[in-house]
Amino acid sequence: MTGSNKDNQQGKEAQRILQRVGDETVSSGLSFTDRTKGHFSAKDADASDPIEVLGTRIGRALGLLVVIAMFIWFLISFFG
Repeated sequence: MTGSNKDNQQGKEAQRILQRVGDETVSSGLSFTDRTKGHFSAKDADASDPIEVLGTRIGRALGLLVVIAMFIWFLISFFG
């Protein structure tokens, strides 16, 4: 009886994990551009706090600029 209960718990845990993985991998119908636009417009930030939204937008824009600058620096140092 204990083995059956343990198997049942493991089965439920496996189903929960599979459900979570499925939820995280589904793009929910959004295209790459829509997700990117939502990311840079800070849709996940608290909309009731305009300073947080502005700070999130600035931080993400600066992060993108840093990545672009690092990529250019890499290309310059690698090729010439």
